[in-house]
Amino acid sequence: MSTSYEGHEEDRAKIWNALGGTRGLIDSGLPSIVFLVAFNIAHSVKTASLVSIVLSVIFAVIRLLERDTIQHALSGIFGVAICAAFAMYSHSASGFYLPSIIKNAVFFAIYVGGNIANLPIIGLTLGPILGENMEWRKNAARLAVYKRVGWIWAGMFALRIAIQLPLYLAKQVNLLGTANIFLGYPLYLVVIWLTWQALRRVPTAKPLGVAE
Repeated sequence: MSTSYEGHEEDRAKIWNALGGTRGLIDSGLPSIVFLVAFNIAHSVKTASLVSIVLSVIFAVIRLLERDTIQHALSGIFGVAICAAFAMYSHSASGFYLPSIIKNAVFFAIYVGGNIANLPIIGLTLGPILGENMEWRKNAARLAVYKRVGWIWAGMFALRIAIQLPLYLAKQVNLLGTANIFLGYPLYLVVIWLTWQALRRVPTAKPLGVAE
């Protein structure tokens, strides 16, 4: 095992793409920002919801024109449609952000459970992409770093819930939408950076016969 690994450029690119990439961040984050802006302009949950859906459809069409996968194209529409449905059904703009709170709670439980079971979710996600498959589970250093990163991700989900849930319950839609922005792009980028900083210092656990 080399102590001078410090990560490979291709590994960094694979991790970035696996965790969403630039396009993924835009597709998932911009519709919620547009929803908040549209609601403050039109003061209508229905109008704001429709605007966010239209934007997600535009993103999907662009993906299809660029010959991206249908899964990526439709996932954005599906996510925004769920948020819009929650907002319109509850007749409350803050309802648009409830699916995000629920999703963060689910992911928090999954990441914590994975770490407790010695099956860190980040390892299960990145192992095959980095060519480790499940070999990392046999490597104490690699298993440990995946668990350490898992706690970082669990912390991100917990922080989001701790801030967003009280704002949702208080129906503070502008504060909730603003918090969603800062707890989205900026926090997510910090967590990805911390993930890379941790993983790049521990050599990948390649299967026998596969060069590092």
